[in-house]
Amino acid sequence: MRLNSIAPESFSEQPHGLVATAPIAPSPSPIAAKQAIRTSLRASTLDGVFAAVFSTITSGVLLSNFLVELHASPTEIGLLSSIPMVANLIQPLGAFLGDRVNSRHNYCLWVYAPSRLLWLVLVAGIAFAHWWHVEAQRLVWWTLAIVCLTHFIGALGSAVWLSWLAALVPRRLRGRYFGIRNSAASLTNLLCVPLLGLAVSAFPGGSLQAFGVVLLLGVVAGIISLGFQFLMVDVNPQRQQEEEGSGEWGVGSRESGSRQPSTVSGQETANSAPLVINPIGFTGEAADTDGRSRQALITDDSQNPHLISLSTPYALPPFLRDKNFLFFLLYFSGWMFAVNLSAPFFNLYMLDNLAIDVSWVTIYTSLQAGATLVMLVVWGRLADRVGNRPILLAVGILVAVTPLFWLGTGANTLSVWLWLPLLHVIAGATWAAIDLCNNNLQLGVAPVQQQASYFAVAAAIAGISGALGTTVGGFLAEFADYGGIPGLFALSAIVRLVALLPLVLVHEQRGQSLHQMMQVLFPSKAAPALETVPAYSQAVLLKAQLDDATHCTVDKSVTMEE
Repeated sequence: MRLNSIAPESFSEQPHGLVATAPIAPSPSPIAAKQAIRTSLRASTLDGVFAAVFSTITSGVLLSNFLVELHASPTEIGLLSSIPMVANLIQPLGAFLGDRVNSRHNYCLWVYAPSRLLWLVLVAGIAFAHWWHVEAQRLVWWTLAIVCLTHFIGALGSAVWLSWLAALVPRRLRGRYFGIRNSAASLTNLLCVPLLGLAVSAFPGGSLQAFGVVLLLGVVAGIISLGFQFLMVDVNPQRQQEEEGSGEWGVGSRESGSRQPSTVSGQETANSAPLVINPIGFTGEAADTDGRSRQALITDDSQNPHLISLSTPYALPPFLRDKNFLFFLLYFSGWMFAVNLSAPFFNLYMLDNLAIDVSWVTIYTSLQAGATLVMLVVWGRLADRVGNRPILLAVGILVAVTPLFWLGTGANTLSVWLWLPLLHVIAGATWAAIDLCNNNLQLGVAPVQQQASYFAVAAAIAGISGALGTTVGGFLAEFADYGGIPGLFALSAIVRLVALLPLVLVHEQRGQSLHQMMQVLFPSKAAPALETVPAYSQAVLLKAQLDDATHCTVDKSVTMEE
């Protein structure tokens, strides 16, 4: 997306005559800047909608059912879930490469386009297996190979994409914006999963061939989602690092915290960097709602209160000296291990142990997506009000004990019509909070200067833990002497509760305690209640907040031009 054209070359008077200087990019007008950010957020939401269709097909219940139809073992089902987490090990490499390019958009395009197009190889493999009667076990390994290859390629772009989006979304709008974006993705799942499940069940050629057709549609949706990224404002990490490294725009502590500007007569002053045109947009960060530029960063370790000072001549990497980030890593890795002990096996339990038809399972998945859709906006507003950590602690306890409720399910009518739907609704409502707040908390504990590297390290550590949990869970699920899958559910509940303990030590700027969150949720007569905002007004509210968030940056840019 180009706001306006690059100005022609200018010439300056030098001792030896006229010397051509670099092209000067005029800063965008205030209206164009605000419209560019607003367009970027809309395009990112549409990107998420079509990406949700792609992810639903390539990583959800439809892919699990495909392997179950091929008589895959629980270990292979566990391997299917562990591959994406193991792939996160190369996210630090992706962050390293992404910080050395000139465009976040181009980097993401060259990573995600091949990783999604490679699924066409599996489409061809399914057709080949049908025509030449290839044995089912070989097709299982073909599927796992494609899953492995595509996720390892895609992992190279995860940290870069998150850094790109973090630069565009104002900090105080993250809860609301990601709530709306994830709600749109959940609505897509709500509509697509049952329809695709019924199509797979009713396809005249069989469920295996039906999945091949559905997978082809998923690849098309994945490519369409990449097209919307052309409408998003691009970020040039090289220019961003130059402006940050110069310290010209002040010294910041942490993106979730307040900036450390100079103080004049008791008043805080902060400068804002001008916006710079890039090939498809302009570099420069959206401002926070308090008018401070997102260019703030750590230029001195002493400015970060969470860094452990070392007297040795060989200092450790910043993330190893950041106590707060290490506490977050301890929580996040333990949580991923505990969750993935059982998470990949709920669908297997219904499809295999309970012998429930895949059409029922897709309906349950849609109910879960519907609950997520309803609650995401609620959790987003609450997270902006009380912080992410208290929500994670409160809701995490309920998520931890949820696997125990599965022990009372069966193939009887009561379970099929009441118990299983209720469990999926609870899961959708609670996991909406967990996913949203984990993402926001990760954005908050990472300093601006090393965002991509912090995100990559967190993803790599969590990937190792999640893959280990899935592998251990798949191993235990095959042994009936240890309780099989039901015994695994009970073990997972205990480990999840233990994994929540390190979260108590994580510090969140502007976060509140559990007691304060309870006062917000259940106010007394003396305390004002949390104002209820209708769901239809969320987009209007986000627009108003965005106007406030971008107003100061645009005004300062115009002032600097003058």
